[in-house]
Amino acid sequence: MRPIPVGAKGSFSLLVQPEHLANRFKDAMLPPVFATPVMIMVMENAALNAIKAYLETGESAVGTAVDIRHVAATTLGHLVTGEAEVTGVDGRKIEFSVRAREGAKEIGFGSHSRAVVDLAKLAQRLGF
Repeated sequence: MRPIPVGAKGSFSLLVQPEHLANRFKDAMLPPVFATPVMIMVMENAALNAIKAYLETGESAVGTAVDIRHVAATTLGHLVTGEAEVTGVDGRKIEFSVRAREGAKEIGFGSHSRAVVDLAKLAQRLGF
């Protein structure tokens, strides 16, 4: 892993499809709105994109913590963009500020942590 600078940024976008809605993904009784776990995935992908350029071949980063607020609903067919910014680096542990938007509307925000891992060592430890 090369040094990861505080302030490094990444993004990830997703067009909301039926499989991303709370009433299909979680509970059929819910309204057809973007599911919180899928919003978190968008934020996590943005965080990974913020640091990919600093990872060595054979490395990736796994999520270790999320503290997220989902503050506005999004419906089918809208584009959700996750944004992440590195706020701290402690060895292989990386901290991020994350947010999700639908156009100019903020739909979620919070913090996220990832740990840089050696994929071969991880696979060996898991028995793959």
